[in-house]
Amino acid sequence: MCRTQWADRLLDKSGGVVMTKKIGFIGLGNMGGPMAVNLMKAGHEVLGFDLSEGALAAFEDAGGSCVKSVPELAAACDVIVTMLPAGAHVRKVYMDADGIFDNAKPGTLMIDSSTIDVESARAVAAAAAERGMLMVDAPVSGGVGGATAGTLTFMVGGPAAAYEQAKPYLDIMGKTIVHAGDSGTGQAAKICNNMVLGISMIAVSEAFVLAERLGLDAQKLFDISSTASGQCWALTSYCPVPGPLPSSPANRDYQPGFAAAMMLKDLKLAQEAASTSGASTPLGAEASALYSMFCNSGGEALDFSAIVKYLRGS
Repeated sequence: MCRTQWADRLLDKSGGVVMTKKIGFIGLGNMGGPMAVNLMKAGHEVLGFDLSEGALAAFEDAGGSCVKSVPELAAACDVIVTMLPAGAHVRKVYMDADGIFDNAKPGTLMIDSSTIDVESARAVAAAAAERGMLMVDAPVSGGVGGATAGTLTFMVGGPAAAYEQAKPYLDIMGKTIVHAGDSGTGQAAKICNNMVLGISMIAVSEAFVLAERLGLDAQKLFDISSTASGQCWALTSYCPVPGPLPSSPANRDYQPGFAAAMMLKDLKLAQEAASTSGASTPLGAEASALYSMFCNSGGEALDFSAIVKYLRGS
């Protein structure tokens, strides 16, 4: 193959050849912005859209190009990635008359990386299938740091054919890509995982608060529990008290890697899913209630590990 024939090709992480594409990215916030930049750094042309002028300006400063509307973006792109706040926004962006479905060209691949309710994910995926379009729900874990570093975990729901087409782009933005199953299972995996995280962070925080009252040094508890049966991610990778883990938000005044308001959103999604499916999740319900009280008391913008401050009464 001559040099000029490689101009529209790049190598993926496994060394395979991937055609460069024009990618549309809708939702250029704290997570979407860095994800879009990583796609651009990999050699793809990325068009961005967001309702926030600040987000658009930041993307342009990073070398991206912005469009003025969803229809303009949809008509121009081969792949469309969305990172939006809630199911209502995803339904609107994809399914409204001025949305993606009615303006995208045939064969466009859709990747929704928003964290939304399972019902909305499945409704939008069904609408895509009716139009003969391939779509996956691909929510992420890893926070802003993972989005910037390209080390996110993607939990992907959708048909196998859609997953195979989406994976080269997900590989650029993430480190771990798991096909969870049919449409909606990516969202199911995300809310189940974050319910575990929310519950375990409360448990770890309660243990440190109790240790304080009993005169046990936080470092000593960390040294013991991190190598004993109390070991868990919330303790060893995200310790909620200052000192034992220098990289944790506790050592930077709980500036968010993952805000408490976002944890509450995911816990509420888990409770909605539990209600509609008939699952019993008493600890999930209690975690949702505690994070709701924490957010209502002014903690919504802090990292979710700052729940320890609420439990401590400070």
